[in-house]
Amino acid sequence: MRLPTWLSAHVAALRALLVLTVLLGLAYPLALVGAGRLPGLRDRADGSLLSSDGRPVGSALIGQVFTDADGEPLRRYFQSRPSAAGDGYDPTSTAASNLGPESVVDTLAADPRESSRSLLSQVCARSRAVGELEGVDGRRPYCTADGVGAVLAVFRADGLTGPVTRVVSVNQSVPAIPFLTAYQGVAVELARPGEDLVVAGGLIVPVRGDAPQAPAVPADAVTASGSGLDPHISPAYADIQVARVARERGADPMVVRRLVAEHTRGRALGFMGAPAVDVLALNLALDEALPVA
Repeated sequence: MRLPTWLSAHVAALRALLVLTVLLGLAYPLALVGAGRLPGLRDRADGSLLSSDGRPVGSALIGQVFTDADGEPLRRYFQSRPSAAGDGYDPTSTAASNLGPESVVDTLAADPRESSRSLLSQVCARSRAVGELEGVDGRRPYCTADGVGAVLAVFRADGLTGPVTRVVSVNQSVPAIPFLTAYQGVAVELARPGEDLVVAGGLIVPVRGDAPQAPAVPADAVTASGSGLDPHISPAYADIQVARVARERGADPMVVRRLVAEHTRGRALGFMGAPAVDVLALNLALDEALPVA
């Protein structure tokens, strides 16, 4: 008995559905699971987990924060780079801040919850904090001593030309002290919350200041990665943390430096990328080799 054309088409479609379901819904996933169990691939398939005392404590591929309940750095550990993923290194919120080099003016509001910091001020605050933590010079170009962007809004009599009539430090408000007392003979004011100085006609002028050309605090200590999950820091950032970690653990700094070197990976294929230090793996090695009583 020959089936009607419409029914034959449905039967053929059903057969194709069953075959593709078996191939792509069962065979293919099982083949990938099996491949992930092969020697050399098993660790990667499981997430490259790192363990301490037999307990998994994290992944070598995802960074962590090493802070106490108040968000203060745990001084016995190497610190990771900043993260914009959720509250920090949240795999479910992987993201960057999306702020760029032109982000230099903070939003100052009467309600602190409505205020936001520019990328420049974030970098300045982080550099200042790292400098204080590590005992190095935390100054950076275009940053004030109190850790915000050193940026002025300059008002002139004829818009972009003419004598200066008013100058405002856009990222500082009461009770701060202006980072400059005067600019071209005009006293520098503090910003008022809610005032849009750009709309009001102010020309934004960053001020470099007297910070060293090459800051002591490396760039990865003050900027987040694009994913917000980067588990590595630069050898330069690790280097300025050695003295603090050694002091907190009562250890010889040379021993700590040796552990840093052991957990530093080189350039891919010898020429791509940059050397990097895996912070979680390094801190686990510290706990094993130099435990804190």
